[in-house]
Amino acid sequence: MNAAAPSFEKATDTELGALFARLNAKAPLLARSPAAVRADKLRKLAKAVLDARPAILEAGRKELRLCDTDIDAQLLMVTAEAEFIARNLEAWMQRQDVQGTIMTLGKRCYVQYEAKGVVLNLATWNAPIAIGLVPLMGAIAAGNSMLLKPSELAPQSAQVLADIVAKVFEPDEFAVVQGGPEVAGELLTLPFNHIFFIGGHAVGRLVMRAAAEHFASVTLEMGGKNPVIVDASADIADAGRKIAWGRVANCGQVCLAPDYALVHRSVQTEFVEQLGGAMRAMYDADGRGFRHSPDLPRIVNRRHFDRIKSLLDDAIAQGATLAFGGETDADDLFVSPTILTDLKPQMRIMQEEIFGPILCVLPFDQREEVIAEIASRPKPLGSYIFAKDREAIDWFLARTTSGSTVVNHNLIQSGTNPHLPFGGVNASGIGRIGGRFSFLECSNARAVVEEGPPITDPNLMFPPYSDKYKKMVAQMLAKPVNLPNSAINAINGVIKFTSALRRR
Repeated sequence: MNAAAPSFEKATDTELGALFARLNAKAPLLARSPAAVRADKLRKLAKAVLDARPAILEAGRKELRLCDTDIDAQLLMVTAEAEFIARNLEAWMQRQDVQGTIMTLGKRCYVQYEAKGVVLNLATWNAPIAIGLVPLMGAIAAGNSMLLKPSELAPQSAQVLADIVAKVFEPDEFAVVQGGPEVAGELLTLPFNHIFFIGGHAVGRLVMRAAAEHFASVTLEMGGKNPVIVDASADIADAGRKIAWGRVANCGQVCLAPDYALVHRSVQTEFVEQLGGAMRAMYDADGRGFRHSPDLPRIVNRRHFDRIKSLLDDAIAQGATLAFGGETDADDLFVSPTILTDLKPQMRIMQEEIFGPILCVLPFDQREEVIAEIASRPKPLGSYIFAKDREAIDWFLARTTSGSTVVNHNLIQSGTNPHLPFGGVNASGIGRIGGRFSFLECSNARAVVEEGPPITDPNLMFPPYSDKYKKMVAQMLAKPVNLPNSAINAINGVIKFTSALRRR
């Protein structure tokens, strides 16, 4: 295997082009590889990840000051995903026969899944191991060659990813390149067949524009302002505890984290008290202050810290109430768990994704106010509903849309069940990741129809059209023939049987 993945921080477009050419040349061979070979690679990748756990832990501590348990959660996501795909891949790769119709009597119709070619993953920094590898497990499963560019904001994790991949894959099958935006820009000029990107809207637009030049398909996950609805019927203590965890996990640097809470006015005061109390219990149980919590990470860098601080300062300057927290330290990249109330629509914090441990709390009196507030923003990646009233849950589900929704919890829909698709809708994302959905994203679903024995005159459908054929088409148009599937299957069975007898 390749000894080390190259750094392309100052690479020329020629070097990256040559790397792409090698990946592209290997792609047809990978596309013909059997399920067992692909499954073996997935399991070897999972083992390499576990073998690299000490280096991964060290990188997570230095980059975000993460606790080991949070990093292990990423590794669990990676290893569970690899095993799920490996175990099911052979069935997914089989030709999928589809139901026939009266128009395809005597014919075999099926879907054949084939590799798209060369897949690019532009990965982000907030969960670098999982985000770097999980999407590309679908590419491995589908038989593609791959290129991963980890985020330059998590450089140690990027190097660990490069080392892991180098232990399992040949460099013309799965390459890792490191570098900043310039490298990403050069990669986007190359004719990849599919592109994964997890990140913000600005880069997401660049990815889509670049993909359009080569008609590449894309899977985008771009986050947004995720709402959490707290109905009057909710268990407020339970909601406060779970939302506190969901908002502050990874110091709020999670694409699915709740960004603002729409709380029924009758329970708003209690909710804020429970939320603040839960934040204190989780991250300041000994009373020494949030900055001393071993479980509270830091903001990734000074630029992101300054952005979050400016959102907080702007809101307070415009009249927002600091209901809890609000401590910051630029030198330590520290932002404490924070709750804001008395917010106004024009505040930047109500318009931009926060990506930090700050929750905005807005009261509502009527359900319709919730719908209007959510609809005033782009469709979110995730949404959350806390309620004990089943009718209220169904009411909110029917009148909102998001990539995913969790009822009476938050942040548990990704990486926990590979049967569920993960992704956004419109501004929050395109496409789906997870289990078979990742496999399908990286596959071309090729429709195949195999001609069978003729059941009428084989020349009937060709010009010049006979009166008989014209009449047949006109009759079908005037009164469609709606045979049940069982009847169509029975007729096809008879056709196959009689055809077999003729061949004897």
